[in-house]
Amino acid sequence: MDDQHVVWFESLRRSDVPRVGGKNASLGEMVANLGARGIKVPPGFAITAHAYRHFIEANGLTGTLSSALADLADGKVSLAEAGQTIRRAILRGEWSDDTAQAIRRNYAELNSRAGLTDMDVAVRSSATAEDLPDASFAGQQETFLNVRGERALLEACRRCYASLFTDRAISYRQAKGFDHLKVALSVGVQRMVRSDLGGAGVMFSIDTETGFEKIVLINAAWGLGENVVQGTVDPDEYEVFKPLLSDPKLSPIIEKKRGGKGLKMIYTNESERPTRNVPTSKAERAAFVLGDQEILTLARWACAIENHYGQPMDIEWAKDGRTDEIFIVQARPETVESRREASAVKTYHVKKTGRKLVSGVSIGEAVAAGAVCVIDSPREADRFVDGAILVTRTTDPDWVPLMRRAAAIVTDHGGRTSHAAIVSRELGLPAIVGAGNATHVLHDEQNVTVSCAEGREGFVYEGTADYEVEEIDFDNIPATRTRIMLNLANPAAAFRWWRIPADGVGLARMEFVVSNHIKIHPMALVRYDTLKDEDAKKTIAELTAGYEPRTEYFVDRLARGLGRIAAVQYPHPVIVRMSDFKTNEYANLIGGSEFEPKEENPMLGFRGASRYYSARYRNGFALECQAIRRLRNDMGFDNVVVMIPFCRSTKEADRVLEVMAENGLKRGEAGLAVYVMCEIPSNVILAKAFAQRFDGFSIGSNDLTQLTLGVDRDSVELAELFDEQDDAVRWMIESVVDQAHKAGVHIGLCGQAPSDHPEFAGFLVECGIDSMSVSPDSFIAVKRRVAAAEQHALAGSAA
Repeated sequence: MDDQHVVWFESLRRSDVPRVGGKNASLGEMVANLGARGIKVPPGFAITAHAYRHFIEANGLTGTLSSALADLADGKVSLAEAGQTIRRAILRGEWSDDTAQAIRRNYAELNSRAGLTDMDVAVRSSATAEDLPDASFAGQQETFLNVRGERALLEACRRCYASLFTDRAISYRQAKGFDHLKVALSVGVQRMVRSDLGGAGVMFSIDTETGFEKIVLINAAWGLGENVVQGTVDPDEYEVFKPLLSDPKLSPIIEKKRGGKGLKMIYTNESERPTRNVPTSKAERAAFVLGDQEILTLARWACAIENHYGQPMDIEWAKDGRTDEIFIVQARPETVESRREASAVKTYHVKKTGRKLVSGVSIGEAVAAGAVCVIDSPREADRFVDGAILVTRTTDPDWVPLMRRAAAIVTDHGGRTSHAAIVSRELGLPAIVGAGNATHVLHDEQNVTVSCAEGREGFVYEGTADYEVEEIDFDNIPATRTRIMLNLANPAAAFRWWRIPADGVGLARMEFVVSNHIKIHPMALVRYDTLKDEDAKKTIAELTAGYEPRTEYFVDRLARGLGRIAAVQYPHPVIVRMSDFKTNEYANLIGGSEFEPKEENPMLGFRGASRYYSARYRNGFALECQAIRRLRNDMGFDNVVVMIPFCRSTKEADRVLEVMAENGLKRGEAGLAVYVMCEIPSNVILAKAFAQRFDGFSIGSNDLTQLTLGVDRDSVELAELFDEQDDAVRWMIESVVDQAHKAGVHIGLCGQAPSDHPEFAGFLVECGIDSMSVSPDSFIAVKRRVAAAEQHALAGSAA
């Protein structure tokens, strides 16, 4: 009977893993349960594990398998010799009539349903031990694309059987403790999606580096999806914030990073080689593979699949270039981040480093140092030194035995969903993928440090860097009345801190996002056509390629960069301080020197609020306002609070609020709260008047100390005089806290003092401050100090 050998996807469920393996069982589950949600899966059928066992028995191969594997276990033959013996025997095997007829008959039915002849299909291996909670078996068996005709289909199925005994598959099962002879192989036969004419990729319903569960991560490249899976190309990368996806009016895409996409895999007319890679066009490299609506559709599908399975998922998708339809072609459980221990996190702090040699996409959050070993092929495994830094162009499953021996991995190509990235995570190794030229820049026996602890970008430094490892334990953190918030500035590293049970972000510095994420002076974009600096003009043209007008680059990058920070603490408040560069810092941005005056004392010069209504910068501030409006209204992060820095007078406050309103940011409209930094004595002296214009204060203790005591905070000569705990500074803080409470507005502090001085945290509690915002690595210590101070105050009042 056919159902012994072949079962259609719609008849399968995820409980059928013993019968058809993980991939096919999952495809059946989706076809049966998620089609009504609009999720499309290409039709097809599974050749069962029974058919595989029947093939092995019919060809008398059980003895060959047992003997070769026993010789391998006894050390009589090498892994390569054992694998080759088994594969050769399987490829020589003949199909029994009943199995062959079942495959032919169902292939004909698949053609008939579509009204086609010799339909092109994907032939995918699906082992009965894969996609398990603690073992992904990522890429261990083969997939064959653009297979046409009965003869080619039967041959592809036989080659799938043989791939159960590749060196990498044998090695992986040994490492995971699986009995080789108890694992069987099913084969999925699925109608091809013509993504050779469109695009394809991989997505995860969780952030793969940090385990942040509110993110869908999507990678995309032109052509068939194998290049993304194998890490042959540097794909586009998109991130979507899941909690806001249910509102169709919102577009919560918090990252759109264009990849190099240098190659695409397409069909050929050669039966022996049905696919091949060709270079992409300049236009393809410059364009995003997916539009925003397609990104949002995929993200919603990822959420639906995750909800159905009840766990984070690793999903492959493809877009048909003829019809523009998107399909899900595989879904499996994510096996690394979703199982990571959540109560404690190791955090690496890189202190002193050597020269930066190469950079790429950071995988993992660790640091490793060692000697470089550049390897071109797994065949060179004999010369690899255990514990070295493996540097290569790209990896596939053949590399796994070698990767296990490395301290860290660096590849020229690949993205977050490439083979090198997935396996490195599973092995717990730091890795940098898509480094571009690592195999050219780095050389054997060179001592380097691989740092994946500085955000989404990883770095290889010359020599052994100075770094420390700290374990942050989130268990048993005391509750406090005072809200303890985070200071976050770097969008690239923001997701590292999602597990911290903070009360929001008390300070997100816009200027850090501009200098690191955008790099261009906003006025250089506004007045690009009249720029005199030709080098700057050329660089700006390269960075803003694909953005029209060029100012959209600034708005888009700023909104998405801040979105990453806002997402970490959503729905808690996230206070975004509008730009507070000094003129000398602004001048260092690309194209900035033409727009900034030279000042003797930039610290007390043209900074903060004074810029926002000035003709020199007003148009630049308008772009900042556009970004905040997009962040709150279009992306949906209405938890964002705007804060105005260095506002010297109430007259200046009125002018700034007026300019903001002109740019669509009106205080109180759509729930918009506007705070002001309290960092100038006038903010304290006129606190009552400022409280009538703003919804809250945030004390900047560094600048307030500097201006209260008349001490340059950067002066080495006056370092002893700079004291945030000076009586005059304390009086200022006590006074403004009292005035804020009388006015009924929020007041917090976002300085370093509570982290550095336990007694200062106690003083703030005594004042009754509403919140303190500290760096993430200080959070637990400050939280405990505040809890102790609150207990002490409570005990005192009771007595």
